[in-house]
Amino acid sequence: MHVFPVSLPLEFTLGCADGKPGNAAELFESVSQNIKVKRYSEALNDLNAAIETDPALSEAYFHRASILRQLCRYEESEKSYKKFLELKPGNSIGEKELSQLRQAQSALETAFSLFDSRDHTKGLEYLDKVVLVFSPACSKAKILKAKLLLAAKYYSSVISETGFILKEDENNLEALLLRGQAYYYLADHDVAQRHYQKGLRLDPEHSELKKAYFGLKNLLKKTKSAEDNVNKGKLRLAVEDYKGALALDPDHLAHNVHLHLGLCKVLVKLGRGKDASISCSEALNIDGELLEALVQRGEAKLLTEDWEGAVDDLKSAAQKSPQDMNIREALMRAEKALKMSKRKDWYKILGVSKTSSVAEIKRAYKKLALQWHPDKNVDNREEAEAQFREIAAAYEVLGDDEKRAKYDRGEDIEDMGMGGGGFNPFGGGGGQQFTFTFDGGFPGGFGGGGFGFNF
Repeated sequence: MHVFPVSLPLEFTLGCADGKPGNAAELFESVSQNIKVKRYSEALNDLNAAIETDPALSEAYFHRASILRQLCRYEESEKSYKKFLELKPGNSIGEKELSQLRQAQSALETAFSLFDSRDHTKGLEYLDKVVLVFSPACSKAKILKAKLLLAAKYYSSVISETGFILKEDENNLEALLLRGQAYYYLADHDVAQRHYQKGLRLDPEHSELKKAYFGLKNLLKKTKSAEDNVNKGKLRLAVEDYKGALALDPDHLAHNVHLHLGLCKVLVKLGRGKDASISCSEALNIDGELLEALVQRGEAKLLTEDWEGAVDDLKSAAQKSPQDMNIREALMRAEKALKMSKRKDWYKILGVSKTSSVAEIKRAYKKLALQWHPDKNVDNREEAEAQFREIAAAYEVLGDDEKRAKYDRGEDIEDMGMGGGGFNPFGGGGGQQFTFTFDGGFPGGFGGGGFGFNF
């Protein structure tokens, strides 16, 4: 990149724009100082005035071309370089900078194409390694860089890049929009809104600023409506509001993570475990360390009787927050439910509900015992014996009020002396032996001794 000299070894004088003679070295010193403080327009005005006074002043063309290249005004810059080379044929520095101009111009066009094709990383490389090396004052390249960074979700870098642009031009509408969008996607909505408002004060009809501003207002309105409906107990309305807010901008992850969590919590309250689990998973996909989403997903899995999944989630949550008693209580509930799910369902074995009366349980037992009595199932005696044991064991628990209450509370069968599947109505093997007598009895005996059913 060409560095402007502080002075040039030129001894001739020029007629300046006001008609007064001036020294060329002083002119170029003034141009150099203007460039240092980024007053490019003043520098160009001085050079244009010098060229108008002396069309043969080659150094003025050279410096004008260099400034225009840095500003990426490539067509104007190329004309000035060519004019300089007409006056100074074969000048190596001029030819080198003209080549750099063409490289930068091509690289900028490529970067725009890469932006359109969403190849953000490569587009940034072209800008940083070529365009902004040869054209460091190129506002188009700087804005494009901010757009590429925004598309790549490097929001802090967008804020930094647009900060430099706004320091030079505080009213740059594109920079205000991009900076506002970066704050928006970081969920710093107040700061985003201030940037949009400043831009709209400068140009009330700017379409992109209007879209961003009113889009943000609508999102905040929907979010507040959802939260208000939760507080009022209007949970179904809250569900619709949360879904509506999520539909507004699926890419707004920093805000949507809280919307997904809020929706999950409402769905858990409504008993919609499957939907709640999906919403909490969406939140955890965005932020895997979100403890509340992990807990709520555990509660949702309890609703769907995914006992192992609930235990896994709640155990992970308890490890992250070991002092939280609410999480520990939820984990204990899940572990108890998992344990209960693995024991035999005596109600199912007798074909009765958990609310059945003792009389209903007794009738069901008698019916099944008659059906599976081994003496009545000679052809499938082994299966009948197994079924008969299950039926008798179920009735041993459910036919006794105290044992049934303990079973319903999830206490271990072993605590009742049942030994899980060890109950044996036929005796033998250390199990308790029972004698059953049906009214009228069954002909013959079974198992080496009479047994019947006393009702």
